[in-house]
Amino acid sequence: MNPNFEEIGREFVKQYYSLFDNQDTRLGMAVFYNTLGFKNINRVITTVDSQPMLDGGVLISVLGRLQCDEDPPHEFTQIFILQAIQGSFVLMHDIFRLGLHDLP
Repeated sequence: MNPNFEEIGREFVKQYYSLFDNQDTRLGMAVFYNTLGFKNINRVITTVDSQPMLDGGVLISVLGRLQCDEDPPHEFTQIFILQAIQGSFVLMHDIFRLGLHDLP
């Protein structure tokens, strides 16, 4: 297990959101992100929790609030799994959920 899992999680989240929240760099991240219709993002991170994985990877859980363009802010959670490969990390999984509770 990686003993630096908390620092790795914090730094990954900081870098990921600084790239994603900038419209110019978001366009270069992945084809999927090019289809998102919003331009401006206001994000507040409440917590970043990281856990080491047996294979040297890091599981990261993020909780916060997100506002896109003129929409109202919503709570969100995001889970990342970083896989350790040859002394570096690769983002293997990314699960994002807005805290929308529109129940009938």
